[in-house]
Amino acid sequence: MNLMIEKIPELLNATILTIQLTLFSLIVGIFLGLFFAILRLNKNKVVSGFSYYYSFIFRGTPLLVQLFIIYFGLAQLEFIRESFLWTVLKKPFWCAIIAFALNTGAYTAEIFRSGFEKVDKQLIDAAKSLGMSKYNTFYKIILPVGLKRSIPAYGNEMILMLKGTSLASTVTLIDLTGAAKYIISTHFNPVEVFIFTGSIYLFFTFLIHNFIKFIEKKTNYIYKT
Repeated sequence: MNLMIEKIPELLNATILTIQLTLFSLIVGIFLGLFFAILRLNKNKVVSGFSYYYSFIFRGTPLLVQLFIIYFGLAQLEFIRESFLWTVLKKPFWCAIIAFALNTGAYTAEIFRSGFEKVDKQLIDAAKSLGMSKYNTFYKIILPVGLKRSIPAYGNEMILMLKGTSLASTVTLIDLTGAAKYIISTHFNPVEVFIFTGSIYLFFTFLIHNFIKFIEKKTNYIYKT
């Protein structure tokens, strides 16, 4: 216990990085997910196919592999190192954000697509009968109702992304898991350290869970489906 009290400041600093990685990744990922979900609904096979294979690739390969390709793999390409992209890709923080955002974006796209496709067809038919254009039907009915239906599943994705950031330590970032590993390697007390670290992750999972419940209650007052 004395060890954990001594290492609390170190773990809290690492927790800040974990929070930053999670928030940045989710913010970028939700926009990517919405964009590719809309593309997936497009009747053009090339457009919808592009969205499908984006989701297929990033959901079908391990996040760790994606992170390594972006951090280690792209650095091997000379034209990348000589371009303006290198100012971003040479930093492990931004490489991690890119990998995490692309990964969560793929899962988010499928969550939103599923939500859009589950919108009651009677609502869509009612919109058409009122003379609403396809554009207005989508943005005034399908989009808000679909997003509402997606909230519980997206909450799970938020939690998975929080836990997924633990891979950041593999590219030299000292996140919460990375700090725990370092403390264990120097003090040889894995059980105590991992229990404390797991409790921090559990606390943030609790916050996300209750945040999603709050959003669900709020949206229930707005949309009755």
